[in-house]
Amino acid sequence: MKLVQYITAAGAVAAGELVGETVYALSVTVLEALTGAQPPARGPAVPAPHLVAPLRPGKILCVGRNYAEHAAELNNDVPKTPLIFAKYSSSVIGPGAAITWRSAHTQQVDWEGELAVVIGRTARRVPEADALDCVAGYTLANDVSARDLQASESQWLRAKSMDTFCPLGPCIVSRAALPDPHALTLTTTVSGQVMQHGHTGAMIFRIPYLVAYLSETFTLEPGDIILTGTPAGVGKGMKPPRFLTTGDTVSVSIAEIGTLSNPCLVQD
Repeated sequence: MKLVQYITAAGAVAAGELVGETVYALSVTVLEALTGAQPPARGPAVPAPHLVAPLRPGKILCVGRNYAEHAAELNNDVPKTPLIFAKYSSSVIGPGAAITWRSAHTQQVDWEGELAVVIGRTARRVPEADALDCVAGYTLANDVSARDLQASESQWLRAKSMDTFCPLGPCIVSRAALPDPHALTLTTTVSGQVMQHGHTGAMIFRIPYLVAYLSETFTLEPGDIILTGTPAGVGKGMKPPRFLTTGDTVSVSIAEIGTLSNPCLVQD
């Protein structure tokens, strides 16, 4: 099952099921469908649906430098334990929405295409062997980063959590439909040029370990998401560095999930 959220004619946010290229209305919310709280009943097809982010996470937990080649391209050591940071949920936007920023705040906006894990069950000190039972599904994320702020401040929160800096979507694929999250190819393009082409099997810390590790100190709740890290190919790692600007479009793709595309706009 692929779950989406869309804007109704009345301006409300509603849940749908994506089948091929058609969205069908659902009788439940995305969170109810993810948790199994209510069995979803499929309704009529939605004409020309305007998709938004497939959920509004309670917590966005992120894993830094979880691919060795990405750590190397930024001249960082490979972490011995997961490097955890957070993004605010107010940074979330959906497919097609613009990534925006002011040049007075940052002039080095970078992309980071990632696989995101969606939690479907409360997890507290869950053993690694049982961790995937707490996962409801997967979606795509772009961990947009203001590199100049990230370099100048000891905490990454401002660099990572600006409004619009967490595109999510276009859908959530259920865990049953994607049984091996470490057998996926992730590609990020910027204005049609391939920048990242990585494989989720190269994660240093795999998803069951991350869920167990995080649940040791945070209670993971239904609707929380984990951004699992980005492969090599970010703009700061290029020679010379290449950062986003007005007119660029960033697209993050995994064939089994879809493509998350967002235009960029500098607002001065």
